[in-house]
Amino acid sequence: MREQITVIGAGSWGTALASVLVENGHDVLIWCRSDQQADEINNHLTNEKYLPGITLPAQLKATSHLEQAVHFSETLLFVLPTNAIRPVAEQIKSFITTPKFVIHAAKGIERDSDLRISEVLTEVLADQLSAVVALSGPSHAEEVMRRDITSITAAAHDIEVAQKVQSLFMNEYFRVYTNTDMIGVEIGAALKNIIAIGSGVITGLGYGDNARAALITRGLAEITRLGVKMGADPLTFSGLSGVGDLVVTCMSTHSRNFKAGQLIGQGYTVEAMLAEVGMVVEGFYTTIGANQLADNYDVDLPIARALYRVLYEEADPQVAIERLMNREGKSE
Repeated sequence: MREQITVIGAGSWGTALASVLVENGHDVLIWCRSDQQADEINNHLTNEKYLPGITLPAQLKATSHLEQAVHFSETLLFVLPTNAIRPVAEQIKSFITTPKFVIHAAKGIERDSDLRISEVLTEVLADQLSAVVALSGPSHAEEVMRRDITSITAAAHDIEVAQKVQSLFMNEYFRVYTNTDMIGVEIGAALKNIIAIGSGVITGLGYGDNARAALITRGLAEITRLGVKMGADPLTFSGLSGVGDLVVTCMSTHSRNFKAGQLIGQGYTVEAMLAEVGMVVEGFYTTIGANQLADNYDVDLPIARALYRVLYEEADPQVAIERLMNREGKSE
């Protein structure tokens, strides 16, 4: 069934998801922050800053006018950095006249509140929502644009709501599973970025596959511990939004979180690393929220703690690794 859908955010992932929806026969309007970017998409079918060398579908339309974007459809797909979700939702709030069906594909924890993205959207938009769905999983925008096989998860408290999102996105190369564990899906999506930074640090320091495999495995244990304490189903972390997203983010050169960690391991300062990456490094900010959640729920997160010291307290990465390795022996 053909639907009208608004995509809020024209970065690489927002553009890729918009392109999938267009290819599936939907009418899609994507909101850009600048007139220049909207004009580029409309007139040249490109988004060179985020997806260089890729031609976008001719049917994809863009606007830099947020009110126009909101009024275009009853379905809003938020694909923004975590720290932009609340301010943009606050702007959108005044434009909504009937409840919106909201999907988000953000992966983080809000800095000041320690809330998950669905909680932020629900808090800001309240009764202006008909539903909130989290879309997450192992997915690089560049590969989706090449129509490489990709599988992700749509999570909502109501399975029928998740199934609606599944039907919007499913096609021969883009497979969507459903899940009712929003806590698990959102926590997995957020914390995997921290572990990906750690994977990059290890690589930048010159360690090999053994070290990276150990970090990924123990990172998954940390994510699961916190998620379960918050009420998640432990099986969720064995799925696409858990181990799937963790592996791809920790191993791929497409991953900006991995790249950020690699630069730190190679001796870059945090400021120089952020400038070199040039885009939002979600794991850098989520490290704060994860450590605060660990305190709130009394959960041990040694990797997240070590990375906090490296990123925010100028700890030496090599020393941080050595301290992790020299902790008291434990059962797995």
